[in-house]
Amino acid sequence: MAEHISKQFDMELETIRTRVLQMGGLVEQQILSAVDALMAGDMARFDKVIAEDALVNALEVAIDDDCQHIIARRQPAASDLRMVITVIKTITDLERIGDEAQKIARMGKTIYEADRFQLPRFREVGKMAEVAVSMLRRALDAFARLDPKAALELAEEDQQLDQDFAAEIRQLITFMMEDPRTISMSIDTLFIAKAIERIGDHAKNISEYVVYLVKGKDIRHTTLDEKKRETLGLDD
Repeated sequence: MAEHISKQFDMELETIRTRVLQMGGLVEQQILSAVDALMAGDMARFDKVIAEDALVNALEVAIDDDCQHIIARRQPAASDLRMVITVIKTITDLERIGDEAQKIARMGKTIYEADRFQLPRFREVGKMAEVAVSMLRRALDAFARLDPKAALELAEEDQQLDQDFAAEIRQLITFMMEDPRTISMSIDTLFIAKAIERIGDHAKNISEYVVYLVKGKDIRHTTLDEKKRETLGLDD
């Protein structure tokens, strides 16, 4: 980003960038904790993830407030305005990822608290979670490095995550058809898999905001081929 005459303005922009990454780190830890608790049946950890969602919400409000003050005081234009807009959009997606992590924890508690004849196998869900966390890390790294090319990789990976989710649905339907006693457990597991799939969607969104920040192009709701043209084929 261009350096400003006002060093204070530069510091304010860098501060909100740093706080976004801090929020991203907290959200990532929430996902990992929720999934680890799911694998281990750790009720205390479920409760911790649920309680700490309030920290994520508070960070979103605080960063959003900082952005509003920057707009009011500095009246940013061009790339500076895109930075502030990108931050506002990114923290919205991060807050929603935090909500999905909390949902995983809540559904995990429901599964382990229920008196069921068997517990679900979470192997495929765990694999999906690894992909989603990796996508979030790379989206945040792209934001930190102002690298728009990551959006292409994440768009392709999000398609694969969607396919994995569809495969999980088919498997759960098979379980329910073969043994009606698995219906309740399978539905809870489906909600967890859907939460993970949504985390991938939000990570992809964040990477697309980076393209807007760097290139000034909005590539949301475009095909993969259009994303390639806009991200790789345009001058800065």
